[in-house]
Amino acid sequence: MVQKFVLDSSAKRIGYFSTYPPRECGIANFTKDLIDAVGDLSNLKPSIIAINEKGALYDYDRRVKWNIDRDHAEDYVKAAEYVNSSNIQLLVVQHEFGLYGGDGGEYIKLFLDNVNKPVITTLHTVQPNFDKKAIEVLKYIVERSESIIVIAHAAIDILKQQGIPYKKCIVIPHGCPNIDCTNNKSIKESLGLEDRLVASTFGLISSGKGIEYAIKALPEVIKKEPRIIYLVIGETHPEVRKHEGEKYRNELTKLVSELGLEEHVRFTNRFVTKRELIKFLQATDIYITPYISPNQISSGTLIYALGAGKAVVSTPYYHAQEVLAKDRGVLCRFENSASVAEGISRLLDESFRSEIQKRAYKYSRRFLWKNVAKKYLNLIKKATENNE
Repeated sequence: MVQKFVLDSSAKRIGYFSTYPPRECGIANFTKDLIDAVGDLSNLKPSIIAINEKGALYDYDRRVKWNIDRDHAEDYVKAAEYVNSSNIQLLVVQHEFGLYGGDGGEYIKLFLDNVNKPVITTLHTVQPNFDKKAIEVLKYIVERSESIIVIAHAAIDILKQQGIPYKKCIVIPHGCPNIDCTNNKSIKESLGLEDRLVASTFGLISSGKGIEYAIKALPEVIKKEPRIIYLVIGETHPEVRKHEGEKYRNELTKLVSELGLEEHVRFTNRFVTKRELIKFLQATDIYITPYISPNQISSGTLIYALGAGKAVVSTPYYHAQEVLAKDRGVLCRFENSASVAEGISRLLDESFRSEIQKRAYKYSRRFLWKNVAKKYLNLIKKATENNE
């Protein structure tokens, strides 16, 4: 029987300020997974203050007690007033600049300036080239927070180099579900992938994902392994779709046609459920994250792939460098299809691929949501005790 973390009965709820499903957003899914895992290990009840994009309405579950329009400054003040009048004892804030309105996402300051409850903040975006406004916003968040959570160790060095206070920082990794690392033959058959070597990439699609480099790598790989098929799983990012429609996806499908790869690339153009995603991952032999930016400090898709025990080919962005070290994956060069092809080709050796998969799966156990939730609970306990 799992012993639950029990907070004093006077501490009735923990607040979460974040996006939340059914909004199609990686941080929304992160927040729900975290809340579920914390609930499994404790008596803490969540109260979610959800962030909507402009004009959007969602059919939230009952855990969402308040929601705001990201571009409406007054909503942030009203949300803070709601928190102050509620039985929320502590707030867990998810931060990424695109989540919040104002110049450099500065509306988050309106919320934090008016909240009188302790705050823990997770930084999902930390880059070495922040502009002056971003640094100003981050410094304010750090000052206002009891603790700052970053998802990779490299983030602390980046904050330090830019003069952003870092002594409150603690590294808590992105979580992943406990996926059965099973023989994938029957799962492949259920997806119509029998007798195929499956490579995949999943997530909300945008040009920064570098998927074109994985597609361009395939002709060289096919010469060695004609059974390969590359699954591109997920719809275009909603914010990208608002500004440019399906331009990037159309470019990818055109590229597939030009290279004659229709039998080797399959697009699943929708937001898949977690159950579907796990099934796709279990069917995968080689996972690819060919992202373009070296500054990406967090990739939930990468952690999910490791959690499923997959051999990964990835460009060396910050998060990938950290989690794929010590031969837990294969790194390739940025924006270089030949290098991606070389990485995939190395993993065609079944013995080598199996060794990589075993190391990845063993390492990923620390990322299980129950283990991540324990670390959050320790911070929650410390913050609530300090503010009694």
